[in-house]
Amino acid sequence: MPAALIDGKAFAAKLREQVGAAAAGFAAAAGRRPGLAVVLVGEDAASQVYVGAKHRATIAAGMESFEHRLPAATGEGELLALIAQLNADERVDGILVQLPLPAGLDEQAVIAAISPDKDVDGFHVINAGRLAVGQDGFVPCTPLGCMMLLQDRLGDLAGLEAVVVGRSNIVGKPMAQLLLAANATVTIAHSRTRDLPEVVRRADIVVAAVGRPEMIRGDWIKPGATVIDVGINRLPPAAGADKGRLVGDVEIAGAMTVAGAITPVPGGVGPMTIAVLLRNTLIAAHRNAGLPAPASL
Repeated sequence: MPAALIDGKAFAAKLREQVGAAAAGFAAAAGRRPGLAVVLVGEDAASQVYVGAKHRATIAAGMESFEHRLPAATGEGELLALIAQLNADERVDGILVQLPLPAGLDEQAVIAAISPDKDVDGFHVINAGRLAVGQDGFVPCTPLGCMMLLQDRLGDLAGLEAVVVGRSNIVGKPMAQLLLAANATVTIAHSRTRDLPEVVRRADIVVAAVGRPEMIRGDWIKPGATVIDVGINRLPPAAGADKGRLVGDVEIAGAMTVAGAITPVPGGVGPMTIAVLLRNTLIAAHRNAGLPAPASL
């Protein structure tokens, strides 16, 4: 029997509806709408698409969207001054600086300049530390979205063996922390892990976030395992085609024959990222206004 497909698009739509309803409640209580500021430096085509999607989703959820599009030649001092201005702006609950930044700008310095209480991307070292020690903070949107999908599918994760393939600060490491907090037994694997197929084969949960197209083969998957594929890679176009097809980090055709459930690419993890960004912004708005966060989120 083929694996069940985990519909991240449908889950994200439901989450965005919940956020929209709660945002309306916040506006009634606080006298203003939650506000998200997005800063884009330069003209990277993919980043422009992402920023546009975030703007539309923010407006659709009943929130204020503050866009700041700066030229690629923007100096670091000018960018940091803008962040300081946004930190002080009471209309702004969340700040997101779209990555990657143009050459010459220090990403870590820019992230560190964002107030941890407005860091809805969850990249600030203080929020990373809060996650590591089990304190409330903002968690990066993609791994938190993965966690929501896993808990919706499996319920209690206690005692399950999870393998996270990938060790980035944005996905791999926070994903492992979230799984540990849910009492799973967690291994972080990567491209230099010895006998990676055998490590993956023992997992009840596989989270693939390595950024290599179809690296994790179907015969690496334990029968019945739940597979969360974070990767999104475009293959070279076939002869006569304008674009190559999108694939994840998992060879889905093979994995479908053995896994219990798997996220497709596209339509799996991707839609969750913006939905969780909106959720984080709403949580930030409640905290900044001194209001209790909605229990449903």
